[in-house]
Amino acid sequence: MSTSLLRYKADSRTLAFVVSYYLLAYGGFFLFDYFYESSFWTILIPLCIATCVVCFSTAVIIHNTVHAPIFVKKSHNKIMQYVLSFCYGYSVSAFVPGHNFSHHKELETPKDVMRTSKARFKWHLLNQLFFFFLITSGALKFELKWAAKMKKEKPEWYRQWLLESILVNVLKIGVLFINLPAAILFIWIPHFYALWALMGVNLWQHDGCDPNHKYNHSRTFTGKIMNWFCFNNGYHGAHHDRPSLHWSLLPAYHDRYIEPYIHPNLSVDNMPKYFWKAYIYPGKRINYDGTPYVLAPKVADQDWTEDIFMGDRSHKFDFGAESASVEEMLQITEVVEKEVNEEFHSVV
Repeated sequence: MSTSLLRYKADSRTLAFVVSYYLLAYGGFFLFDYFYESSFWTILIPLCIATCVVCFSTAVIIHNTVHAPIFVKKSHNKIMQYVLSFCYGYSVSAFVPGHNFSHHKELETPKDVMRTSKARFKWHLLNQLFFFFLITSGALKFELKWAAKMKKEKPEWYRQWLLESILVNVLKIGVLFINLPAAILFIWIPHFYALWALMGVNLWQHDGCDPNHKYNHSRTFTGKIMNWFCFNNGYHGAHHDRPSLHWSLLPAYHDRYIEPYIHPNLSVDNMPKYFWKAYIYPGKRINYDGTPYVLAPKVADQDWTEDIFMGDRSHKFDFGAESASVEEMLQITEVVEKEVNEEFHSVV
């Protein structure tokens, strides 16, 4: 474990990706006019694609930081959430209600606004392509309801969420007036892609799994290249088992506590092959064990916000930068580290 500003030295990669996003996005934005006429297809379009890819990586960083803040000091983590909100094009704090509370605590139930049963197309590829649009309205509804609750019960979180939301929208609208086509190509398109892609991840990580099983509730992808760019987000079973565990520790945790017990079909080492079989050919929606998938009855979202009480200590690590002290989080993590001593210390 690092004794520097960062909780873990592995987050030097995190910071490198954040810097890369700003260089690509705003480099492309300010150089747009220079390259527009002579190099639109040869420089600007490839640069836009690269920005989209890195923007998605920063979205994964946002997912990680609301579970396990990057810095030791709370003030640094609060600032980092503003920085990341500009990368993602949406408030980082907004991840807390829909993801940390609704999804993690109510997995695949009517209280999970991101449940995969909302995707109901017969052609499974359409479920993946449109999943973002199917869950957005429900996620936004409860984000706003949660914010109203937090305004009374946890005003420091509410103020962080509100300021992130205001600042990121001022920026996104402001750049449209500076240079409309550049803003669309390098700010709006990458931000939309990151939102669409990150929400879509939920489908292939949980669709056809068993939310009531101790191990088979999530699909894990172990490919090294994908996990390097996505900060081990492929180890989703381990993440659901220990949400506040730092991303650098997930592979070792998976090897020790998940891999020996998970169904072999849920530990996938070749993501492109899985995508081809699941969405292209044969493209059939099936359960993780190969049995036919039976779509659950369509139900409305159920309100989960009233179930959360601020005095419940089980929620203490679920508020991003406004979580319990990092020192307390580190103490909990150290207990897990000791359980898998050599494996964990090889990646810290």
